[in-house]
Amino acid sequence: MSQPGLIDGLQFARGAETLTGTLDLSRLPRLAVMRCETSGLSYELRGRTDAEGRCWLQVRAKGTLSLECQRCLGPVAFPLALRSELLLARCEREIETADDDIDRVLAGNAMDVCQLVEDEVLLALPMAPRHEQCDGMRDGAETGGTSPFAQLAKLKRI
Repeated sequence: MSQPGLIDGLQFARGAETLTGTLDLSRLPRLAVMRCETSGLSYELRGRTDAEGRCWLQVRAKGTLSLECQRCLGPVAFPLALRSELLLARCEREIETADDDIDRVLAGNAMDVCQLVEDEVLLALPMAPRHEQCDGMRDGAETGGTSPFAQLAKLKRI
């Protein structure tokens, strides 16, 4: 198992290199700020070139994240199993002028593996994580046993 660090993206892809490992929350600061929790995410980063000579990175990550439910603010488990294919672009202009649906990332000689994996994990997260059914919302615990709509209906009758 290799330690994450910095890679030269184009060289990594041309050499069809592979990195694998596990990242804990200390290596994923943006997830930590979002109050995500995890015991660790396993990742695999693979480089490759295609028949046209273009360089690609394949990012895989797997694990379970504990996110904050947007209904009840309690923890909700989110099983993560992502696989992304990223075309390495030589310049920003190449990314900006692309007219296809291929995901691109700017190639560099010092690409941070942790940041690359974290970027893809962030993109895979739901916009508003929530339980299928929240106990607090279903029981009306936040409103004293009745739903807010029932309370509004009572006011409407007055």
